[in-house]
Amino acid sequence: MSIVDALNQVWNTILEITSIFVLPDWGALIGMLPIFVFLGVVGPLITFTILGIVAYQIARPRTRVRFVEGPRMAELDTAGQPTFPAGLPFCRRDGLIYASGTTRCDTCGYELAVTCPMCSLGRGASIDTCSNCGLVLKVKRRAVAIRPTSGPRPGGAAAA
Repeated sequence: MSIVDALNQVWNTILEITSIFVLPDWGALIGMLPIFVFLGVVGPLITFTILGIVAYQIARPRTRVRFVEGPRMAELDTAGQPTFPAGLPFCRRDGLIYASGTTRCDTCGYELAVTCPMCSLGRGASIDTCSNCGLVLKVKRRAVAIRPTSGPRPGGAAAA
C-alpha cells in the first residue's frame, strides 16, 4: 500500500462522514417535522409567556396601604387656620380630621362636621344626605384588624 492509496482512503472516509450531515435522510427528517415545529414555534411561546409572567410578578405595581389610627391634625393655611378636606368628618374646635363614618369627636365629644365634596356646604357628620345638592355620603364603618409587626417595615426600609 502506497502513500497515495492511504491518503485516498482517508479522504474517502472524510467524504463518507461528511455525506451523513450534508446529504441527510429526507424521509426521516420529514417524519420529525412535527417535533421541529413544536420546538421552533410552541417552545419559544411557552418560554416567553413564562418569562413575561415572572417579569410582571417582579415589577408589578404594588398598592401602598397606610392605616392611620385615630384622628389626625388638619393642615394649616397661610393665616394659621386649619383646612379640612371635603367629604371627611372634622372637629373645628380641636382641628382634627377623622375617618369616614365617625360622628363624634373623641377629644371634646361634640358632633363632627362634614363639607360636601360636590357643593362645599357644611353639615353635621351624622346627616347622610346633603340638603343643598342631595349628594348621599353614606359610608359604612368597617372593622380593620391591624397586627403590629416586629422588625423593619415591609421592603426593608426602617424608620429613621
